Amino acid sequence: MKASRLSSLTSRISKAECVLILITIVWGGTFLLVQHALTASGPLFFVGLRFAAAASIVALFSIRSLSGMTLLELKAGLFIGIAIMLGYGLQTIGLQTIPSSQSAFITALYVPFVPLLQWLVLGRRPGLMPSLGIMLAFTGLMLLSGPSGASLNFSAGEIATLMSAIAIAAEIILISAYAGQVDVRRVTVVQLATASVLAFAMTVPTHEAAPEFSWLLLISAVGLGIASAVIQVAMNWAQKSVSPTRATLIYAGEPVWAGIAGRLAGERLPGIALLGAALIVAAVIVSELKTKGKTIDMPDESESNKACD
Repeated sequence: MKASRLSSLTSRISKAECVLILITIVWGGTFLLVQHALTASGPLFFVGLRFAAAASIVALFSIRSLSGMTLLELKAGLFIGIAIMLGYGLQTIGLQTIPSSQSAFITALYVPFVPLLQWLVLGRRPGLMPSLGIMLAFTGLMLLSGPSGASLNFSAGEIATLMSAIAIAAEIILISAYAGQVDVRRVTVVQLATASVLAFAMTVPTHEAAPEFSWLLLISAVGLGIASAVIQVAMNWAQKSVSPTRATLIYAGEPVWAGIAGRLAGERLPGIALLGAALIVAAVIVSELKTKGKTIDMPDESESNKACD
């Protein structure tokens, strides 16, 4: 019985969902790379450099279509770009003081935040399961933060990462809201360029100095720029047919892959933190469950999406 259910679930995975699974693996692997890159640059400058490289890469492959830019695409790109900059910028700031595996698990809180923001912004009230997911995720965060978490004395790095999770949730909702109405390549160029410009601009009020040239910084910026370009194009394309909460369930694999990468690099989380991480992953799953006959989400993927081979 269980085998037949698993087979049925696998057969329903669309091409768009397969793409999201692949970019989630890439996304999770970038946490450790960012942490190493921050030894050669300040966080905001590096975010700006990373997305400048990503915008240039996407623009290079989209030159012919850029002339058809519409006002809606410009607006969508600006809004999504602001969310991206806040998400990656705050996350990068957090990585200066907390391990990459811990950052990834805290960032996973964007999953229960998605239905919460849908309720606050779009008026779609979250059901019982998303609400339970939020409570599980918050409990997991306290355990992951260590003894001080029980008294809500989170470190600056953890707070910055938590705020980045809210921004990432907003990004996912915005992408779904505009998906199908815009050209994927054009809106991706705008959002990446917006994130880059804003990140560079924020180095002024934060008094972050421009770093000296180093091959580590250049290679990291280009490499992560390529990863960011692939991730953003894939998200914009796939979320045309994959609903926000269904997409976030797939993105939930991100902290798992980041944790694996961190462990391979020698990072170790204490037992209580591992329990907290497990609760966050459980929250990711629970927040996706729906009571029979009720839904707060967009329609499922289109019939044109075929299952993975």
